[in-house]
Amino acid sequence: MAVFAVVLVLAAAGLSRAGPTPEGPGLASAPPTAGVGSGASPGLEAGASPGLEAGASPGLEAGASPGLGAGGAGRTPAAGASAMDGSPPLRVSIPRLRVDSELVALTLLGDGAMEVPDDASTVGWFTGGPTPGSIGPAVLAGHVNWKGRDGAFARLGTLVAGDEVQVERLDGSVAVFAVTGSGRYPKDRFPTDAVYGPVDHAGLRLITCGGEFDRATGHYRDNIVVWAVLRP
Repeated sequence: MAVFAVVLVLAAAGLSRAGPTPEGPGLASAPPTAGVGSGASPGLEAGASPGLEAGASPGLEAGASPGLGAGGAGRTPAAGASAMDGSPPLRVSIPRLRVDSELVALTLLGDGAMEVPDDASTVGWFTGGPTPGSIGPAVLAGHVNWKGRDGAFARLGTLVAGDEVQVERLDGSVAVFAVTGSGRYPKDRFPTDAVYGPVDHAGLRLITCGGEFDRATGHYRDNIVVWAVLRP
């Protein structure tokens, strides 16, 4: 797994622009470990913003998209939403994006940085949070692009409410989520609590990078977050 000094977030766009190109995502001030499959959720140090490095994600204005209440993005479960027992995820499919990827475990290293997928097409699951389908905010992250190739989350920002995300699990079940909204957030105003904070339902967050590429720092300025809830 490659490790970088940023946070979980995928960017969406080509690498056609001149100048330096980000090679991948990473975590700076990664969330502390929480029990897998529990309702516990990791938090981030103040100012930290989970996200994966890479391109820009068009079509999203800065801030939360319609339907995500200020300060409460992703906190409202779908009517009748339920939850599943904890079981490690194996694969994620997002039909609208034509994404079908195995899931690799993303853990924290000794220095507090988070591992990230080491190729363009693989998506990772943060093992410090709940398993997708169980109570709490499960987190998946992937690249927007990687060494000149589009990443698995290259078009993450194009998802809209109602789009489906399917997660195959070790116990043979499939957790099916419905997207409720998305947003683009400056990294210094990342909605940490809304992404990693405890919720009373089975939630899912898909994260990548977006916004303008800062040539001085070598990182993109924003993060893209897609929010989803388990279908009843």
